[in-house]
Amino acid sequence: MSNLTASLPEAAVTLRAAAPLTLPPFRLNLMRGGFLLMAVGLAVVKWPLLLHAASLPAIEGAMLCILTAVSLLAFLGLRYPIAMLPILMFEVLWKVLWFAIVALPHLIANDLDAPTESLLFRNLFVIPIIAVTPWDFVWKRYVRTRGERWTRIR
Repeated sequence: MSNLTASLPEAAVTLRAAAPLTLPPFRLNLMRGGFLLMAVGLAVVKWPLLLHAASLPAIEGAMLCILTAVSLLAFLGLRYPIAMLPILMFEVLWKVLWFAIVALPHLIANDLDAPTESLLFRNLFVIPIIAVTPWDFVWKRYVRTRGERWTRIR
């Protein structure tokens, strides 16, 4: 054991010795496809609206800016798919929540209005994102792996 390793606490050595989680290239490229779909789709639909963002109601302007930021982060996901994985997770989670809490009750009651129906159709583009997200990796990385320390190592 080197001098540096000997001076580290045992827990730090154990953490460092653990193999980093990684994905095979085909899974990374599938994720890149999902990021590309998100990035280009949002860029085509939302970026032109930025020219008129000041005239939108405040909540619509905020949503436009949030979705524009998501599209920029999705472009970054083309280069760093694992690091930007939480963007895919965010996209899936908010849409699944919207389906369950907003759309499903309207579908069950058979009282879906035109704006909700339109949003329902647009949100179906989350299906490819669900398909390309490596859920086994998400489980290992964000559920099973020990979290980062809250305090410094003494």
